[in-house]
Amino acid sequence: MNELLIRLFIKNPDKIALPQVRTSYGVLCGWYGILVNLVLCIVKVAVGILTGSIAVTADAVNNLSDAGSSVITLFGFKFAGKPADDEHPFGHGRLEYVAGLIVAVIVIAVGLNFLKLSFERLIRPSEIEMTAVAFALLLATLPVKLWMFFFYRKISRRIASKTVHAVAFDSLSDLLTTSLVILSLVVSQYTSFPVDGAAGLLVALFIIFGGAGVVREIINPLLGECPDRKLVEEIRKRLLECRDICGVHDIIVHSYGPNRYFATAHAEVNPEKSDMVQIHDALEAAEVDIACHLPVRLLLHCDPFFSLDPELKRWRTLAEDLIGSLDPELKVYDFRLEKNGDRVLLNFQLLVPRKFFLTNQELIRRITNLLQEHDRRVTAQITITHSFV
Repeated sequence: MNELLIRLFIKNPDKIALPQVRTSYGVLCGWYGILVNLVLCIVKVAVGILTGSIAVTADAVNNLSDAGSSVITLFGFKFAGKPADDEHPFGHGRLEYVAGLIVAVIVIAVGLNFLKLSFERLIRPSEIEMTAVAFALLLATLPVKLWMFFFYRKISRRIASKTVHAVAFDSLSDLLTTSLVILSLVVSQYTSFPVDGAAGLLVALFIIFGGAGVVREIINPLLGECPDRKLVEEIRKRLLECRDICGVHDIIVHSYGPNRYFATAHAEVNPEKSDMVQIHDALEAAEVDIACHLPVRLLLHCDPFFSLDPELKRWRTLAEDLIGSLDPELKVYDFRLEKNGDRVLLNFQLLVPRKFFLTNQELIRRITNLLQEHDRRVTAQITITHSFV
């Protein structure tokens, strides 16, 4: 059934890399959520009136907020799919994250309100009137929410959307909410304990903590999270396949929405083997190749790498071996050799993992001592950098 809906309302549903297809998935989720949640809200309001249950009424309000969340999802995907303009040259893709964040905040707000109402009902319990019609109507909403959960989960995985994932979680929390409400209605018929309020408290806590988890997950790409390792390695692999590039470092990837990346990298090239025009053309061809095969706009910086000078090669190999003995994760690049009389100046940059066990000053001192133990003439000028990936 879910696949049928997708085929009916989305053109070219398998081409998820296309922005317009992704937008269509989001719009479908939005309209689907608005219509179904409004129907569920009406049903639960009727049941709440029939039974006088605060838990059922709060659950109805929860469905109304879900309909509002679906409106946000709808407009979030619509605006996120807009092309770049003068004010937003990188596009509007991050609006999808903003929409998901708003949905998660609404979920938490509903949970807090639900918590307050349930606590009041726990202090001042009231009689619950259970009818067969009310019970049947409430029970019928469970498979609907379960279906919604599977529908949203299917789409969130297909298009890798944090916003739709948040809506899927919301549907799952609704399923648990309604299940606990039904259980409380049944149990309340056999005890004077305020089961209605207790069930409301449990459901409210689940909604609040779940919403907080979704906020944490969505806020990471807004702050700037580490990119997907597979994407970074694919960029590196394709660049190293270029005949004139002999090394790649300082890859920085910025996400401007799902499947929208802008990246920079340093490409090491050998000016002894190629002229500048050939190097320029090679780097430009590599940028075009990346854009054709990956959702990445790449800008390359040229780093000269001299490999034919035997003395420079000898010193670089020595430095790499000594530094590698400290930690294999330490990487040397932009290596330069200068001589002033009998003095030897080694100037290079060192890529260091974050949270390294030595401070930058201690690491520089340790490397300098190792080099000078090999040759007292050496002076090392080391620049520490940390990877962004």
